[in-house]
Amino acid sequence: MQYQAPANDLRFLLFDVLGADKLHELEKYADATPDLISAVIDEAGKLAAEVIQPTNQPGDRQGCSYDPETKSVKTPDGFKQAYDKFVEGGWTALDAPIEFGGQGLPHTLKFIVDEMVCSTNLSLGMYPGLTHGAISALFEHGSDELKNTYLEKLISGEWTGTMCLTEPQCGTDLGLIRTKATPNDDGSYAIEGTKIWITGGEHDLVDNIVHLVLAKLPGAPDTTKGISLFVVPKVLPDSGERNPAFCGGLEHKMGIKGSATCVMNFEGAKGWLVGEPNKGMSAMFTMMNEARLDGRHAGPGPG
Repeated sequence: MQYQAPANDLRFLLFDVLGADKLHELEKYADATPDLISAVIDEAGKLAAEVIQPTNQPGDRQGCSYDPETKSVKTPDGFKQAYDKFVEGGWTALDAPIEFGGQGLPHTLKFIVDEMVCSTNLSLGMYPGLTHGAISALFEHGSDELKNTYLEKLISGEWTGTMCLTEPQCGTDLGLIRTKATPNDDGSYAIEGTKIWITGGEHDLVDNIVHLVLAKLPGAPDTTKGISLFVVPKVLPDSGERNPAFCGGLEHKMGIKGSATCVMNFEGAKGWLVGEPNKGMSAMFTMMNEARLDGRHAGPGPG
């Protein structure tokens, strides 16, 4: 049975209950007229029914597969093509900052689109969902250099993002993490450690994956007050070289089998500090809180 988006119910919720028909009265959302919002709902419903839903069954039956020789992950049949159409339609940029290529529409509208995408294939919806959290964290806490390097391609969907928190020896108590960040002479850091339950840690949908990684600097307090946040790309943007941040295998879980939930090994990978030293938890919570609101977080710990 083909998915039918509850477009009228969504319009009722947005306009009659939440008052979203008044959003265009705010200068920031002047373009978000009721007609435009309604059109976005209709188009997102078509996308969900015609492009996203057909990938749900293959995603559940096939799941993701891991090649230990290349340390690569293959997503189920149709995922790459559906993701490309999602990107081509500009859906990854819906509420992102205009100055970095986003459309600047209300986040409320994005929630509605997410609802339809994840109703038809939650596994596929996880990839752009976690990316959006990475965008928010970098936009809020990153330096101008980091923003200019990463945001445009994350917002366009050309790259995807992850959040790397949980480790094998610690789940909810992140003060116990052992991943370390050693300063390099060029201002970058060498990141060493293992993270688990990393959604979208490795896959074949894009050429580059931008990891946001919690780690400890030398001499940092051995608690959550000693955690810093780093951006660690799979491929170094300036040189195109492969960064030693590798998938060590797929986690075994029930459901959302098309979502690549990975063990990630950082083997001296180059990373750059996001925000202030030892303030990584507050910066990462920008991403974590968004993942919680989106309902896309998949894993027993905060990874």
